[in-house]
Amino acid sequence: MSKTILVTGGSRGIGRATCLLAAQRGWSVGVNYLKDKAAAQSAVAEVERSGAKAVAVAGDVSSESDVIAMFEATTKALGALDGVVVNAGVAATSSRLVDMSVERMRKVFDVNVLGAYLVAREAARRMNKSRGGNGGSIVLISSVASRIGAPDTYVDYAGSKAAVDAMALGLSKELGREGVRVNAIRPGVIETEIHATYGEPERPYKIGASTPLGRPGTANEIAEAIVWLLSDASSYVTGAIIDVTGGR
Repeated sequence: MSKTILVTGGSRGIGRATCLLAAQRGWSVGVNYLKDKAAAQSAVAEVERSGAKAVAVAGDVSSESDVIAMFEATTKALGALDGVVVNAGVAATSSRLVDMSVERMRKVFDVNVLGAYLVAREAARRMNKSRGGNGGSIVLISSVASRIGAPDTYVDYAGSKAAVDAMALGLSKELGREGVRVNAIRPGVIETEIHATYGEPERPYKIGASTPLGRPGTANEIAEAIVWLLSDASSYVTGAIIDVTGGR
């Protein structure tokens, strides 16, 4: 069955991999981005080469007006949504809490917590059956950091993702009778450019080597789990928090 989805942070990494895998199923995709328009347009072009429809939609997830606008732009271009992937997020350089600035923490919480809640709220408003929606699936991207705490690295990021886990549990109970399923994926250390962005390009390989599977994961492996949760194959799964961590 063809679907229409919106992926926040869809221009690169896990978000981009999700857009491309969805396109292989023939799904229409809204590719949200913050600043890198070229990367988003590249993702759209690749989706279209698969024969699916796509649109690039700019927006800062921590801004309510931007979130509403990105949903409006996506539905105007592609139609009513069947799924939303709440993926956009930020981290920061490794640090102990004692050395973190309030500016750093505010940015992490504004994007990863407030932003996730704003996107999920707008998805619920549009997909809830009592509001005229057709139901659907919301997939929240958390992190294994929420479970292990990320000491000496980024306990602020870990805390922000713990809030995402809590939303998955609570919102799934709110929306179940509305025909909307809510689940979360907790990736482990994944090969994406985010590590280089924060000055640690070798981090996934160092940590990945210590996992039971002996390697970092790939964006495509996370995308497979996300697309499964968006699909009808997971129709009885809600309120789940799924670790995709290589056993970490």
